[in-house]
Amino acid sequence: MEESQSLLPQSSEEDRLLGARLRMKGTTLGKVRAYWLGCVVCMGGFLFGYDSGIVGGVLTLSSFQSDYRYGSGDKTRTNSLSVGLQQLGGFVACFIASPLTDKLGRKKALMISSFVFCVGVVIQTINTHSLAAFYVARLISGIGLGAATVVVPLFSGEMMEKTRRSQVGSFFQWFYTFGILVSYWIDYGVARGIESSNPSQWQIPIGLQLAPAAFLGLGMLTIPESTRWLTKKGKHDEAWSSLQWIRADSSQNASDEMEEIREGVAAEMMATEGFHMRELLVGENFKRVFTAFAVFTGQQATGATAFAYFGPQYFDLIVGGGDRSLLLTGVFGAVKVVACGIFVLFFSERLSRRQVLIGGAAFMAACQITTAAVVKSFPSPSEPVDTVPPSGIATVALIYLFVIAYNFSWGPMPWPYVSEIFPARIREPGVAIGVASQWLFNFVFSLTTPYMITSMGWGTFLLWGLFDAVIAALSFAFLKETRGLSLEVIAHQRFKAGSSSGDTSDNKNDNKNDLYSEHHE
Repeated sequence: MEESQSLLPQSSEEDRLLGARLRMKGTTLGKVRAYWLGCVVCMGGFLFGYDSGIVGGVLTLSSFQSDYRYGSGDKTRTNSLSVGLQQLGGFVACFIASPLTDKLGRKKALMISSFVFCVGVVIQTINTHSLAAFYVARLISGIGLGAATVVVPLFSGEMMEKTRRSQVGSFFQWFYTFGILVSYWIDYGVARGIESSNPSQWQIPIGLQLAPAAFLGLGMLTIPESTRWLTKKGKHDEAWSSLQWIRADSSQNASDEMEEIREGVAAEMMATEGFHMRELLVGENFKRVFTAFAVFTGQQATGATAFAYFGPQYFDLIVGGGDRSLLLTGVFGAVKVVACGIFVLFFSERLSRRQVLIGGAAFMAACQITTAAVVKSFPSPSEPVDTVPPSGIATVALIYLFVIAYNFSWGPMPWPYVSEIFPARIREPGVAIGVASQWLFNFVFSLTTPYMITSMGWGTFLLWGLFDAVIAALSFAFLKETRGLSLEVIAHQRFKAGSSSGDTSDNKNDNKNDLYSEHHE
């Protein structure tokens, strides 16, 4: 009897250690799965970045200009339309994507987006000798890409636990920078390695877009549907399986999280009965929608996206023309990847969302305004020279500092921030409106930037600097902190500037009452 009693503590200790090992294994596997899902869905960001970077370089290739039969007098208009029409397609897609992903789910919506994008790329790659056909193809690929940019932050935000939501959500921007980096060096490689009389000089960089697009579409087959979307559609067994897969856990913790998701979705579905789009203009909802619109508008108004599209043209302003501009653009892309990677891996969940956005905009303003002053005082040579003058080196360094600040702030942060500020009732239309503003002003600035560079010169840098200063001030005045909070907690807080600590419990009931009164008055 005594011997058996002495064995009981040992057996209990073995069970405890075994349980600890299983939990550790589940935690590690859950992390791997979360990162895999983030990598698959954020391939949409790689596509966005690759296309953003590739088109500016392709348009400078003499083989493209020869095949599409336009002269130097038409360059500005061709640059503007080739980029701008894709942004227009992305803007239109934002309003299609929201009802599509609500009806079909996140996975199918991304697969359809990938297919549409591929159709556009195939038409672009065929040497039609027709700018009209190329423009239509850009519009089609923009529709596919725009739809993906709506669905990706929704999918990522709904599947990640709160401790990893910002990091994985920021993968979108990190993959965007990878896409830009790859595109810049491919442009540089084909410009140096393929004869300008060979159409493959421009067809290769454009056609390579099919590879990441296929990865995005086929990658959907390896991951489950969104847990929250499945719960919303009443598919509770599938939702539980989805949560178990992404967390690699079926313990009480997972059960508690599943119950929290069900309660949150149930409460929001009760409140969403009879939803009308006009509700987005009322009270707390309007604050969140306007914030999403403003944040993505601010992202475009920093000037960084214009640099991504027209990097070679910008560096022409600084160091003159020639292959040196393509080389500096390639280095520019590498700086973006490293800066964004450091932020995503080490700082995204350690730093305040609000402070990062304020500080980043202020630093970018200083870089751009200083660049404008240097370029005005020391203009670039009109013809390519063997060495870059000290003023050119200084301005290149300022541009690189600018892009580092952008990829520590307004590059990656808007995507997770906007995806987490909405309650489930209005998350899909809210995110769609936010991303639509991103595409709208992407379209506006991409359409106007070639003309700005031609007519304003150094004043282009000054304009971006002033925009950045305004963005910093408005961020300080209006942005709310959301770091470390679950989507359900954020949904029931009042949306006001500053720290979110201390207002959850006091405002939760008030917010519920506000929602009901606003929706059912």
